[in-house]
Amino acid sequence: MLVLVAPGQGAQTPGFLTPWLDLPGAADRVAAWSDAIGLDLAHYGTKADADEIRDTAVAQPLLVAAGLLSAAALDAPSPDVVAGHSVGEITAAALAGVIDDEAALRFVRTRGLGMAEAAAATETGMAALLGGDPDVTVPHLEKLGLTPANVNGGGQIVAAGTAAQIAALEADKPEGVRRVVALKVAGAFHTHHMAPAVEKLRAAVGDLTVSDPTVRYVSNADGHTVATGTEVIARLVGQVANPVRWDLCMETFQSLGVTALVELSPGGTLTGLAKRALPGVRTLALKTPDDLDAARALISEHAGA
Repeated sequence: MLVLVAPGQGAQTPGFLTPWLDLPGAADRVAAWSDAIGLDLAHYGTKADADEIRDTAVAQPLLVAAGLLSAAALDAPSPDVVAGHSVGEITAAALAGVIDDEAALRFVRTRGLGMAEAAAATETGMAALLGGDPDVTVPHLEKLGLTPANVNGGGQIVAAGTAAQIAALEADKPEGVRRVVALKVAGAFHTHHMAPAVEKLRAAVGDLTVSDPTVRYVSNADGHTVATGTEVIARLVGQVANPVRWDLCMETFQSLGVTALVELSPGGTLTGLAKRALPGVRTLALKTPDDLDAARALISEHAGA
């Protein structure tokens, strides 16, 4: 059984889209998406620097475009399960047939702009905690007014809150935490600070044509599989202001009997988590088109098994 996963914000690096645009039809597809959402995805994916693609309004559409482009390039049998981390859930929704590719890009463009606007209202941020026990770390974060915005498994937690709260965390680490590493993101995503973006998304979903998933779709709100398209969309809207529970997603992969995991471009983060949390599960990250043949072989061996 194979799960196809899509990474979230922070996975992007300067120029990462460049080799993908050399594939047949890829440049035309990206140009059409760029026209549809009013954002030059090819420019940002090939020529923009790290600061430019850190912008939430740019990073999110860029990541969804890369995920969809790399999935199309696989030209492989359908996965048994799909899931995405944070904004990667929109990629997963398109792969599951809940919305089409252009609708996914339009939706994520609204999401990115809304979250960027919400982030600009207050100086907020996120920080990864290295080491520690979640049972100790989470209460400590809550004591400081921080939210455990990403619970990623293997003890990895990302805290989010105001700049002052992040500074307080750096000065007062939870017992067992070795380091607090500030992340290069523009705001406290997946917290109450993103509530204005939720309202913008809620207003935008009325224009979507929605279908039920054609493959198992695992939601990072709670790791549950979601059977209806309307519920998938409702969760995509609410998830903007609620924590990502990737740990629970991986528990679901395990309970379903997943034997292999392929991470779409720009792959690496989720395969790293899976290697620690899912021993025995084969993993592969799509970093460049050079990885496609190995991914196709893995999918052929494990999908439907």
